[in-house]
Amino acid sequence: MKVKICGVTTPADARLAVDLGADFIGLNFYRPSPRWIDVDEAAHIRRRIGNRARAVGIFVDPTREELETIDRKVGLDYIQFSGDESPELVAEYSVRAIRVRRVGGAAAPAPVLEEDCWAVLIDRAHDRLYGGSGESWDYAAAADLVRTPAGDGGPRRLFIAGGVRPGNVAEVASAVPGAYAVDTCSGVESAPGRKDRTKLERLFANLRAGAAR
Repeated sequence: MKVKICGVTTPADARLAVDLGADFIGLNFYRPSPRWIDVDEAAHIRRRIGNRARAVGIFVDPTREELETIDRKVGLDYIQFSGDESPELVAEYSVRAIRVRRVGGAAAPAPVLEEDCWAVLIDRAHDRLYGGSGESWDYAAAADLVRTPAGDGGPRRLFIAGGVRPGNVAEVASAVPGAYAVDTCSGVESAPGRKDRTKLERLFANLRAGAAR
């Protein structure tokens, strides 16, 4: 199972995450977020991780000009649509779009299956904020989504987010067998936007130990 470390704001945190095994680094371009990152700093991080991991741009209802400009300047590998973007906009980036769907405790497959995207990220809903709540939910409710084919007939790539942390990452992985990746942000932080080395180390160690069982 792959790992996405989201809300990375410094080159040092990005390098640490990649050194430990991160496959995806999430860069947040939603200004109200405490993990918002400047385009120039994001481009610096992108250069630092090179080809060792994939850079994912996190957007919430961006204008087309904003999306295209940041994508070009940073050199993003994937675009994560975390707001109420139109299906038409998502479809334009379908081969590298990660579409976020939030649930209130159980995954509802219908809206997910309508998306034309590279992957779907399932997170727990927050009543006021975009980006999820950082709280755990019934991860096993998403298991059926893995078994439904994507629009191209291939396997559906599913990212599981929401409350993923060192203490439960192995259980999350086992609850959704076949999920493509786990996604964590606040679960490996010492403060918003600042990753904690010990928590990151434990996350990867516990995930590998769970896979070995």
